[in-house]
Amino acid sequence: MGFVVSIIGIAALFSGCSPKKEVGGFGDAAEKVYVAPGSYDEFYAFMSGGFSGQVSVYGLPSGRLFRVIPVFSVDPEKGYGYSEETKPLLMTSHGFVPWDDAHHPQLSVTDGQSDGRWLFINGNNTPRIARMDLTTFETVETIEIPNSGGNHGSPFLTPNNEYVVASTRFSVPIPQQDVSISSFKENFKGTISFISVDSVSGRMKIAFQILVPGINYDLSRSGKGPSHGWSFFSSYNSEQANTQLEVNASKNDKDFVAAINWKLAEELIAQGKGQDWTASHYHNYMDDADVGQSEVLNSVKVLVAKDHPGLMYYLPTPKSPHGCDIDPSGEYIVAGGKLAALIPVHSFSKFKKAAEASDFEGEFDGIPIVKYESVIAGEVKDPGLGPLHTEFDGQGFGYTSMFLSSEIVKWKIGTWEVVDRIPTYYSIGHLMIPGGDTKQPYGKYVVALNKITKDRYLPTGPELTQSAQLIDITGDKMKLLLDFPTIGEPHYAQALPATMIKDRSVRWYPIAENKNPFAIKAENESRIERDGKTVHVYMSTIRTHFVPDNIEGIKVGDKVYFHVTNLEQDWDVPHGFSVMGATTSELLVMPGQTRTLLWEPKMAGVIPFYCTDFCSALHQEMQGWIRVSS
Repeated sequence: MGFVVSIIGIAALFSGCSPKKEVGGFGDAAEKVYVAPGSYDEFYAFMSGGFSGQVSVYGLPSGRLFRVIPVFSVDPEKGYGYSEETKPLLMTSHGFVPWDDAHHPQLSVTDGQSDGRWLFINGNNTPRIARMDLTTFETVETIEIPNSGGNHGSPFLTPNNEYVVASTRFSVPIPQQDVSISSFKENFKGTISFISVDSVSGRMKIAFQILVPGINYDLSRSGKGPSHGWSFFSSYNSEQANTQLEVNASKNDKDFVAAINWKLAEELIAQGKGQDWTASHYHNYMDDADVGQSEVLNSVKVLVAKDHPGLMYYLPTPKSPHGCDIDPSGEYIVAGGKLAALIPVHSFSKFKKAAEASDFEGEFDGIPIVKYESVIAGEVKDPGLGPLHTEFDGQGFGYTSMFLSSEIVKWKIGTWEVVDRIPTYYSIGHLMIPGGDTKQPYGKYVVALNKITKDRYLPTGPELTQSAQLIDITGDKMKLLLDFPTIGEPHYAQALPATMIKDRSVRWYPIAENKNPFAIKAENESRIERDGKTVHVYMSTIRTHFVPDNIEGIKVGDKVYFHVTNLEQDWDVPHGFSVMGATTSELLVMPGQTRTLLWEPKMAGVIPFYCTDFCSALHQEMQGWIRVSS
């Protein structure tokens, strides 16, 4: 024992005498983000890819990229949007639309806390909402939103996944009609959609829409605690301008936070007060057989806000507000006015009291405007330039991103005083604290999601990588720990403890439970069936061969469907399939899964096919041939 103590003592002595290696003053920071080989990160972070239409999954604190989930974009790495099973997820009333601009990932919640079940994200351009299953990290459902002109203010959940809430950014004629754009004030409207979420399956359905005055509705959060039953939306362009908005939509000193009483909306719908409007939209989902299905729905229930007193109010908010965030208690509503010199914080209890007393300063298109002085809880003075978004650490502080002055500002709830600030590199948009929009944030880090990275990384031509920055918020002073590149535009992100997902992750699909109508359960079930000019190849794959691997009898002009079933029942052993001349991406088939590739041979000959995903020492031998006759 004495010898051991001596060794430890000597080691401690040398350790204490050795100066820590500092790299640009980040020696301590490196220790805080280092995750040793074989060890796991503490958090999963889900970041939108913005214009890439994807979601990327990172570990925190390391910043390591684990996976890219294709959502509104076809993806050759996984065959998403190319296989016959996944194509339906990208169907819309405009046809097959394999791209969208994905902005706001939102984790599902129970009692106002992340529950680790699903991740939702919006498609801006062709208004859609997607749902990902966090046991498989795959997109399993998309739903189109009719009567919308830009699905930016979404998907923001109510505290028990009752609804995915979505607002239209661009007001448009609703229903669409051929009118002069200069008739904006007369003919343009907005909508706010409430999409129900089945508590067991997660399946979505548009429950109702609310027709609201024609201005821009930007970001949203739903209330919690005392404000449960309400949703709040930043809104701008109260000038209702339709040209040169950078000037004409910024004239008024105040725009609004719009408050919607969705509990009252539920009651009105139950009373039959909703109007049935014709509105064709697609609902796409993976069925029990893991095959994508599309259904076309033709109507929605609509409430006209101004016809129902108490359903909607405007809270005056300076100036051109962008973010709209609710603190963990549910009492405070924080709006980030892009052009404002302060951060206004509204009080929910004061708002309720003012609304009940009809303490209004006027109305806008039939909607009451509550007096600013009657709802304001406080103003964060001199926060910097360009306040956008706020998240909370659960310790009584808010953190707001400042776009123009490129910094994060920490301020105290209640006193509204700025207590700390840290620069970001550069032009921060959103920021994210794990659980920072929930009742009980996990705190510890804030992640800056930046738009520009000049001089931070090796140059890659005219376009540089976009990036995120990890900042320690455990002390009185924020401290930058790490920069890491991101995919696409890291518009917004959400994070939760890895333990909430890790142990529920699917490792393979049981082959006995494969319900795909073209699945086979064993090699001896493989076969080729012809129906006129359509050929179905029921193919199995397992290390390290295909069955069948010699295919004859195919003719030029046939439509050949390769239904490839991966018979492996082992973790992390997918197989790929590609055939020369295929005009789509390869297939990537998970263990126990079936995926289908359509191939149309154009000339006679003998055509090879092979596995695209390295699977074993004999991966190169995993190949075959197809004889095509004229």
